[in-house]
Amino acid sequence: MAGNLANFAPGFTQPSVDQVLLSTNYIGTGGTSFNFLNQYLPDTYEKEFERYGNRTVASFLRMVGAELPSNSDQVKWAEQGRLHIKYTTCTLGTVASGANVTVTVTLPSNQSTIAVRPGQTVMLQNNTTGVSGKAIVISVATTTMVVAFYEATTNLVLATNNVCTMFVYGSEFKKGTNGMQGQLESEDDIYSNKPIILKDRYAVNGSDMAQIGWVEVTTENGASGYLWYLKSEHETRLRFEDYMETAMIEAVPGDAASAAVTAGFYGSEGVFYTVNNRGNVWGAGNPTTLADWDLIVGRLDKQGAIEENVLFVNRQLGFDIDNMLAGLNGLPGGSVPAAGFIAGGASFGLFDNDVEMALNLGFSGFRRGYDFYKSDWKYLNDPTMRGGLNTAIATATGTINGLLVPAGSTNVYDQIMGKNAKRPFLHVRYRQSETEDRRYKSWITGSAGGAATSDLDAMEVHFLSERCLCTLGANNFVLFRFG
Repeated sequence: MAGNLANFAPGFTQPSVDQVLLSTNYIGTGGTSFNFLNQYLPDTYEKEFERYGNRTVASFLRMVGAELPSNSDQVKWAEQGRLHIKYTTCTLGTVASGANVTVTVTLPSNQSTIAVRPGQTVMLQNNTTGVSGKAIVISVATTTMVVAFYEATTNLVLATNNVCTMFVYGSEFKKGTNGMQGQLESEDDIYSNKPIILKDRYAVNGSDMAQIGWVEVTTENGASGYLWYLKSEHETRLRFEDYMETAMIEAVPGDAASAAVTAGFYGSEGVFYTVNNRGNVWGAGNPTTLADWDLIVGRLDKQGAIEENVLFVNRQLGFDIDNMLAGLNGLPGGSVPAAGFIAGGASFGLFDNDVEMALNLGFSGFRRGYDFYKSDWKYLNDPTMRGGLNTAIATATGTINGLLVPAGSTNVYDQIMGKNAKRPFLHVRYRQSETEDRRYKSWITGSAGGAATSDLDAMEVHFLSERCLCTLGANNFVLFRFG
């Protein structure tokens, strides 16, 4: 019998206190009606496998910005205007040797009259040929002024109806004359943004809460342990926190005649929209050469000339920058340079790389007129966000590859506070009062899970935030995109 247990089918089974094979505890297949599925359960892994790694994309604003309270439906601030006066579209009237010339100025939308006064000296340059001349302003009307050129022939070369650029460089007065007429008021640019309300919700019914199934997880916020139905709540929370950032990046204001505005949704100004409209846009794909970066540096020279800047880039732009910098390095020991390397250049990295070193093929930054620090931006690489767009249509018009953000802070006049304040170039303003803080609200309703607010047999977790992004000095930002 002991040698043929597989054919033994006892009429009953009796468990043993020890894990030993006995005739009374063996479950055979010959005559019992025992269902083996009741005893043998499938092997399961207790720990959840993290096949996508860290799935969150929020981090950008935490690195470059701050969060400040606001108690209004609108945030307004003033930014400095230019100190000096320049007009880029000035049309010359009749030009004759030795005669005064009338100049018609196309004014920007925020000006109603020319900000030039009699007695000031100006330079005019032909927008097509580059020929220039210098003149003194004789009289000024609303959109026209009369000038007298110092040169006897230059005004003839500039020619009638030519369009010129003009800027003021000084003044000249005769002896014994009155002083300068009129005065110039400081011209501030007033900007504003409107906070939007973000919401999300998770719900689980009371019956499901009674069936507990534990799963061991490691969460994106660094915690680890066991979760059951709250795993979905936890992921809802993480998703909402991502949306609090990505909404500040992507938000656009609604056009007056749009369906969204008609329905009462007005939008907000995200950083992409603001830089695209008030900042600098590199629309020629990725800058891959020093000549490209020299153009960018030249543009920054004409703006705030911020010394340190951070480049938040997608993977391809990061590689292009690395390849550009690597191409400027020679091979160690003066060897013959490979293709793309410059003979006699500096060795790759701080020290000469040898066979015993792990070769670092990336750069964290470089200096070219200004300091540029490079950081991969997960939002632009994530396939469920903009990374999917970049992969599918990598060179489509409007595809964003990176953003240059000036480091540090700047002084602005806060319209709400009524005084000058030092603010990061990028920061979030959220609604808050003495009794209500809407930076990040979370609350539970229902009648399950400890809640007792209604007769709903469920637990509902609610999330809410009301915020907007302030992009100060957008003229110091650069958006890298195609088209």
